[in-house]
Amino acid sequence: MAARSPDPTQRGRHRIGTRGLDVFRGLIRGIGGGLLATALMTLYRFPLFRAVPPTADFWATYISGGAPEASTGAGLVLHFVYGGVAGGLFGSGFSLLGFRTERTRRFAAIGLSFGYSLVLSVFGTRVIFKHLLDQELDPDEATIFHVGHVIYGLTLGTWLCSREQSGDVYK
Repeated sequence: MAARSPDPTQRGRHRIGTRGLDVFRGLIRGIGGGLLATALMTLYRFPLFRAVPPTADFWATYISGGAPEASTGAGLVLHFVYGGVAGGLFGSGFSLLGFRTERTRRFAAIGLSFGYSLVLSVFGTRVIFKHLLDQELDPDEATIFHVGHVIYGLTLGTWLCSREQSGDVYK
């Protein structure tokens, strides 16, 4: 008995449904990774920068109208929102890429997230600081800002390519 060919009207449905689920999973993993990466970036930056986060300046300028120092809490929340959203966007986009091997997937996750973090960092200095906040970072502040974003990117990429379950690493 010959195998019956699938109904042509149903051909793409399974793939699209699975693809949509992969994108949703990538979005959720990316949000989680973005939040973790933002926390690590903030922990790196806080003792070195000795200033309120730039999102506090943004909040004070465009929302509250007060001093940035009075918007530190709102600025931190906004910083985590941005980090989670950026991670979610990267995670959902990354989920659309196909890789032949797990090793290639891991290297791609770390390499692409590193590049993504540099794009975010340059966007922050060139658009957010210069044009929206009318500020310029001095060289030391710019270095800390860029390294913080590299930490974000490497953390995000590592989070997305890690599929280890609790306890599996040391068995």
